[in-house]
Amino acid sequence: MYKILIGSLLLAFAVAANAQSYPPPPSGQAANIHYGWAEVLRVDPVYAAVAQPPPQQCYPQTVTRQDNNHTGGTVLGAIVGGVLGSTVGKGNGRTAATVAGAVAGGAVGNRVSAAHDQTYTTQQTVCRPVDNYAPPQQIVAYDVEYRYRGEVYMSRLPFDPGERLRVRVTVAPAD
Repeated sequence: MYKILIGSLLLAFAVAANAQSYPPPPSGQAANIHYGWAEVLRVDPVYAAVAQPPPQQCYPQTVTRQDNNHTGGTVLGAIVGGVLGSTVGKGNGRTAATVAGAVAGGAVGNRVSAAHDQTYTTQQTVCRPVDNYAPPQQIVAYDVEYRYRGEVYMSRLPFDPGERLRVRVTVAPAD
């Protein structure tokens, strides 16, 4: 019985001694990653329109206006005519005289107000969009074609990398 127990313990120590332990990846880095340099073959800028309102061409323009609002004169004339008409008539005729006075007074007030219409001239700034305006273009990214270890790749980058591009290489089992 002791022989079986001692044999089992020796076997367990032998297995533990032969077991491989993998060191954990350095902190902040994933395992199986390294960096290299790729040769840049071509760089094409990517353009986009700058969002801004189109320019306007502004110029002063002379504007002539006429004050032809006769509402105040018509209402005032109708009130005065109605009051005068109500003083003239008696009984049922008083109502008719009030209405007739209001209508006649409104017409007279409208003509008096129209006689005092005013015309005045002012300067006004008028603006219109410029014809044939093309919004300015600006570079927003770069399409970069590069070669790493004989293989050609394409990436869109926010900067022009120059002649060489630093690449991150990750190795992982296929299946």
